Amino acid sequence: MAPRTCGLCSLAKAILKRPKTGQQICRECFFYVFETEVHNTIIEAGLFKQGDRVAIGASGGKDSTVLAYVMKTLNERYNYGLELFLLSIDEGITGYRDDSLETVKRNQQQYNMPLKILSYDELYGWTMDAIVAKIGKKNNCTFCGVFRRQALDRGAAMLQVDHIVTGHNADDIAETVLMNIMRGDIARLGRCTSICTQGEDTIKRSKPFKYAYEKEIVMYAYFKKLDYFSTECIYSPDAYRGHARTFLKDLEAARPSAVIDIIHSGEAFDVKEEVKATQKSQQICKRCGYMSSNELCKACTLLEGLERGIANAGVTERGMKRLEAEGPPPESLRTIPFFNKPLSQLDGRPALFVEAPS
Repeated sequence: MAPRTCGLCSLAKAILKRPKTGQQICRECFFYVFETEVHNTIIEAGLFKQGDRVAIGASGGKDSTVLAYVMKTLNERYNYGLELFLLSIDEGITGYRDDSLETVKRNQQQYNMPLKILSYDELYGWTMDAIVAKIGKKNNCTFCGVFRRQALDRGAAMLQVDHIVTGHNADDIAETVLMNIMRGDIARLGRCTSICTQGEDTIKRSKPFKYAYEKEIVMYAYFKKLDYFSTECIYSPDAYRGHARTFLKDLEAARPSAVIDIIHSGEAFDVKEEVKATQKSQQICKRCGYMSSNELCKACTLLEGLERGIANAGVTERGMKRLEAEGPPPESLRTIPFFNKPLSQLDGRPALFVEAPS
């Protein structure tokens, strides 16, 4: 049987079948349609404007590496007029993050982008290795997720950028929809499919890969021969997200469109006004100045629990009651540096030296 020709150009030999559409296409057509779909997502959502300074959340993994490559490619091809930076968060996970950051440093040279690395140790005085040694693996992803989100905003403020883009793909978003349904988390369910989020005192954050399948990102990285780190986090096997991921993979095997279908279902959810009225309004953490729905933000609560030997204070109601019963924190308590608004809204000068590619 003769090799099948590409379903798009009808010239070259088809070498892959797109997981997203089932089309059999050649390598060059795959690159073109993948990049064009991401470009269309960016344009339709109006993510950027000329002159924006954009930080790419870079972990060294496949998603962020492909995102950095594609953002650089599209910025040059379509003249977005963006100034691109790499922003990495070092959680302090020996044998995982230290190795992946070496990949990010190589990406810095390959893509000719300035790089900023901000560590948990620098910001919170704790590494994830130390946190896991203290609390075990049961709730470690809660600490990491909360600390990482705030660290990204703080790193972006240091870089003086207008916008953060992350490598969250269609599979990630579909998993989040499923997780929020299973947990009955109405507040997050109402916003988890948004391509772009921004609080009053936080930096705009978006997901250009919202409709890009994880399998296609892997294929793009493979055929482009991109340099990325492929090991999973050593502390994540017991994460709750893993159950949603397994369920989604089973659905996708039976129906490839399930990933996008779940995202569209999430987009169609409409939270009733009376439910919205019961949700807490955003305010400013009195201790660190970051956005919060309580007097203390989640990061400050988690850090205080760690410092005072009540590690589950920000995780369980019982832990919170115990922390409150202990009375006010000592004056010597380690706290997170006060969060200032992004410098691009202030005096226009960067706060820290950012290493540029040599």
